[in-house]
Amino acid sequence: MDFKKLDLAVQTIALRRNELKKLDYNNPKYDDLEEQLHDLEDSLVDEFGDYLEGIFQEIHDKYCPDTDILLPIAYLAKTYTINGSNEFSVSSSEGVYVEVDSLSGKETKLVMLPNPLRGLMNVGKEKQQLVWSLK
Repeated sequence: MDFKKLDLAVQTIALRRNELKKLDYNNPKYDDLEEQLHDLEDSLVDEFGDYLEGIFQEIHDKYCPDTDILLPIAYLAKTYTINGSNEFSVSSSEGVYVEVDSLSGKETKLVMLPNPLRGLMNVGKEKQQLVWSLK
């Protein structure tokens, strides 16, 4: 498994999602960028889907066994924040809703971030918990 290539693929998708988010639907570049994004997502699933699904299976088994596992691209955020050191972060509103028994009554979401590739669980608006990392 080429983990560097996997992380770079997720970074590329994250950057493309950020780029697309800045454009209006009427922008002539929008359709081309959206098509490129879908091609990148398809490539990620084709090349790394089984590996990522295994990771999310482990996360679900440990934290949210009652929630169905989705395709890996579902766990990508809509928007990423990137600092000067190329570190990616997300807001607490990002991610896929999951049901965590030990956090009953709290809104919990699972999200994937690159550089380093990792999974975070957003718990309400106050906490982000690392649940998996490629490190």
